Amino acid sequence: WSGCSFLSVCTSLAVRHLSIVRRALRCRCPACGVGTLFDGLLQVREACPHCGQDLRGHDSGDGPIFFVLFFWCFAAVLGALWLEFSYEPAVWVHLVVWPVLVLGGSLLLLRPTKALMIAYQYKLLGTAQP
Repeated sequence: WSGCSFLSVCTSLAVRHLSIVRRALRCRCPACGVGTLFDGLLQVREACPHCGQDLRGHDSGDGPIFFVLFFWCFAAVLGALWLEFSYEPAVWVHLVVWPVLVLGGSLLLLRPTKALMIAYQYKLLGTAQP
């Protein structure tokens, strides 16, 4: 152990994962953290414009939309139930509020979630796998 403690190991792991999360939330290249990850709304660039890292092999598939819809829609259903039982609004209020919140929130959360999955894929695989 020679001066190495459980706390220092946990801190080291947390700092490494925090940098990946920071890069993903900013939608930056998982390799350098400077270049942009996306070319458009959800299209991943072929290569990082800053470091040249090949990003073509990174594919998050349907994972991001599953997580976003599962958790966001669950929260929306809880919110709708709370609103209904607390204030008993007219039906048109639900028809106006919830589609806007679900669609808007899903679109806002989808891009960082996709970037986070790509960043962790990069972290686990090291480089893109074509």
